[in-house]
Amino acid sequence: MPLMRRLFLLAFVFVPLVLSARPKYWIYLKNKDLAGTPAVSSLTLENRQKLGLALSDETDLPVKKEYEAALKGQSVNIINRSKWLNAVSANMTSEQAMKVKELDFVADVVMIDPGFYIARTQPTEKAQMAPVMSQVQANAFLKENITAKDVTIGVIDAGFYGADSSLSLSQVFSNKRILGVRDYVKPGRPGDLLFSTAESFSDMHGTEVLAAIAGIDYQDQVQYGMATNAKFYLARTDYSMREYRGEEDNWIAAMEWMDSLGVRLINTSLGYAKGFSDPRENYQPAQMDGKTSAISKAAQIASDKKGIMIIVSAGNEGDDKSWGIVSAPADAKGVLSVGATNGKLWNRIGYSSIGPEFLSYVKPNVSCFSLYGTSLSAPVITGFAACLLQANPQLSNKELISLIEKSSHLYPYGNNYVGYGVPQASRALALAKAPYLPNNSKLVTAKGRTCEVDVISQDSMVAVYRKRNEKDVIAQQVAKVQNGKVSLKRQSNEKFTTIDLRDYVVEVQWD
Repeated sequence: MPLMRRLFLLAFVFVPLVLSARPKYWIYLKNKDLAGTPAVSSLTLENRQKLGLALSDETDLPVKKEYEAALKGQSVNIINRSKWLNAVSANMTSEQAMKVKELDFVADVVMIDPGFYIARTQPTEKAQMAPVMSQVQANAFLKENITAKDVTIGVIDAGFYGADSSLSLSQVFSNKRILGVRDYVKPGRPGDLLFSTAESFSDMHGTEVLAAIAGIDYQDQVQYGMATNAKFYLARTDYSMREYRGEEDNWIAAMEWMDSLGVRLINTSLGYAKGFSDPRENYQPAQMDGKTSAISKAAQIASDKKGIMIIVSAGNEGDDKSWGIVSAPADAKGVLSVGATNGKLWNRIGYSSIGPEFLSYVKPNVSCFSLYGTSLSAPVITGFAACLLQANPQLSNKELISLIEKSSHLYPYGNNYVGYGVPQASRALALAKAPYLPNNSKLVTAKGRTCEVDVISQDSMVAVYRKRNEKDVIAQQVAKVQNGKVSLKRQSNEKFTTIDLRDYVVEVQWD
């Protein structure tokens, strides 16, 4: 199969705008009408029944209409509603917020966005995507004619400009496999304007993501993604002219919309950490705990209660000394967060965000080759996951995450740099069909300060991860293979060393 060799090219220049608005708030409500009707489709209920989940619970009940009416009576114009969080978002003055907080049905009022900002854009150029198809063994799916047929994917992103005219996506549009489109940035705008209107370079980001999931150019015989026969729901939640935390409620609304339609697999190449137009909105690293941000809370509900498989970009802050770690919602335990690797050694590429050491679980979960950000590695794994759902539609979201992790080249020795490594389609297909896990690893024990490890490798250089514990990396290095051996000298506080040979992995436990 031809490798992914190009994608899109787009450049915009915009004059900075100074804008202001009233702050945006979450208004959390106290209770719901337990006699109400769940706001989900019959397909959603059917999916949950198949997955052994509760058909519905309180999180499926809509926000109480009388509460909405009472808020409108306070001149509160509701923007989004979250039945999962039992909350609504709205722009309010500080005086309004204080009054609303005193209402007897309001549990809390939390500012999302201070409301004053400078929207800045810079010229950019999107170059060709990295050749990742061979790395994840996409041919293994093609050999079995697995193309994500009958699988529906939700994509939540910044914009889809030019998607309907892209050669690589022509088969998606000509076969009418875009099932629905919503614009949460400009509600009520006709969906087709998402494809024909752009305000900045970021409005093409979702188009690139969609191509990395499902793109194929039949004219040049170039495949960009694996899910070439999937169906899609698309949602625009990110406003390219401004970076602000207020977009989180758009994302949650899009998630709940897709859940109500029975979507089981969602890609979001968006993340929230720092770099907001107003620095007061920036999160602190300690808040990337999977429990603090509203967006991560919603992602965990989607995983635990709705059976949704969410695949998220880990983030591109790996080189940022003041941050470095994954962003929300990639910190949520129940999502599959995806980092990025270098091409040759499959170790972490510098920009790819690492997992916080204070988490008890591995983040990112897996990684794959991308020169242009984790926003283009996550959709590759989304296509990968969609193919596995075609191979075995009975897999639950958590089974699917486990399967992808187990198929990855470092499993079971994951770390907070690249997770369990690069998923391998041949291994994943074997696991999807039977609970058989081939042994591609070896554990050795080393005593003292040095050791030599016997390896089988055609490469003269291999990646090595020196770890303070089973998951947290002290340093990522490159080691020489000489006469079939890798020589190691133990570092201070080093308890484990992972030798990445790509075909298999050796874990050294220092005694």
